[in-house]
Amino acid sequence: MNKLTATKRSKAERLETIRANGMVPAVVYGARVENTMLSVSSTDFGKILKKAGESSTIVLEVKGDSEKGGVSQNIDVLIHDIQVDPVKGFTVHVDFLAIDMNKPVEVTIPVEFIGVAPAEKNSLGVLVKVIHEIDIEALPKDLPHNVTVDVSVLVALDDQIHIKDIVLPKGVKMITDENEVIALIAAIKEEVEESAPVDLASIEVEKKGKKDEEVEATEEKAK
Repeated sequence: MNKLTATKRSKAERLETIRANGMVPAVVYGARVENTMLSVSSTDFGKILKKAGESSTIVLEVKGDSEKGGVSQNIDVLIHDIQVDPVKGFTVHVDFLAIDMNKPVEVTIPVEFIGVAPAEKNSLGVLVKVIHEIDIEALPKDLPHNVTVDVSVLVALDDQIHIKDIVLPKGVKMITDENEVIALIAAIKEEVEESAPVDLASIEVEKKGKKDEEVEATEEKAK
């Protein structure tokens, strides 16, 4: 089970201070919960993100207020949105979407390519990976972390793998158009050597030199 501990935060808390203390500001909203501002451990979130991704359910344990008895609340969530610092690359904010475990949800999951395409190995063409994510629908408990696509079936030029070729786990419905191409073997483009640019100045100098030589030769004959 994927589990992550969170603590409630107030609007008065400065986001810079929260991050400086090794925490990530977050918010949870969705099915049967009020919008609640939270903080989660940066280290723990990094681990759960690597393990669960954005398609596997997480039990978010929200610690209760000590003034109200300190009762914690467990919420089934998905990682809905992640904001990342564009320069340093660390997570600056997370949105958690509370879900109903008894209702199907639509999510985007990554495509993992496995195997070696014989067509590319034998230099018949180059493997082109067209789609890297697909949209699916399933009950939260049935959501896969990803799907695998075996490219070893691509043996000839122009061979293709389509969405409809993916075998999904039981209870999972494909949302992405089944006719879309996931991967294909394309022709290898031949590199065309670019000719060196013509130096008109050097040609003019060369022509002038030849004319000067012809004039000198004519003058020698006339003497």
